[in-house]
Amino acid sequence: MGPGLRLALTTFTVLPVRGGPVDRAAARTAMALGPAVGALLGLGVGALLLGGAAVGVPPLVAGFLAVGLLAVLSRGLHLDGLADTVDGLGAYGDRDRTLAVMKAPDVGPFGVVALVVALGAQAAGLGAFAGRPWAAVLCGTAAAVAAGRLAITWACLRPVPAARPDGLGALVAGTVPPVVAILATALVVALAVPAVPGRPWQGPVAVVVALLAAVLLLRRIVRRIGGVTGDVLGAVAETAVTAAVVVLAAA
Repeated sequence: MGPGLRLALTTFTVLPVRGGPVDRAAARTAMALGPAVGALLGLGVGALLLGGAAVGVPPLVAGFLAVGLLAVLSRGLHLDGLADTVDGLGAYGDRDRTLAVMKAPDVGPFGVVALVVALGAQAAGLGAFAGRPWAAVLCGTAAAVAAGRLAITWACLRPVPAARPDGLGALVAGTVPPVVAILATALVVALAVPAVPGRPWQGPVAVVVALLAAVLLLRRIVRRIGGVTGDVLGAVAETAVTAAVVVLAAA
């Protein structure tokens, strides 16, 4: 297994892949593969929703189970990043104060609210997928989770710096060429086309809205702390997943 694929699996999934030394080239490959890994995780989430519908699990309950499964499959790292980032933005202070709050191990009130809103919206939105044909459910969940990892790909574009000289952010920041991000976006948009029966435009719109939401958050953070960190990547991923699920659920 190449170092780029290994880093993608250890970063985006809970799979017990043995780690190893990585460099910026491996980081570029890993961030480019993020949407593909996300699509595979989304297929697992979709399978859970379909199984729940087959045995009569209420849609909202199935949605919460799906959110729980996704958190387990990704080790909850992106949720932790969302909470830490929102706590940092909620702490009134300079760059150093914001980074210190983000690095603290506890979760503050802003982080708790962000988690409740994101998880609740994702659960309710995924539950709304339950009555759709199986192909639409699988494409919808795969596209939504892939959109979250696609947001990370965009956050790692070459003009975006790292906020710290160490950590995941320093390893992956600025590694992705724009053409790679554009190609990945086209693939995720194509995957989203069958997600809403009778509305082939709604899936692509969901992906675009997800990226816009992630980019707006990213710009706010970069202005505040000067770059990205591992927590920031998690925050943009969860923001994009939430936005994509909400738009896809709107029928």
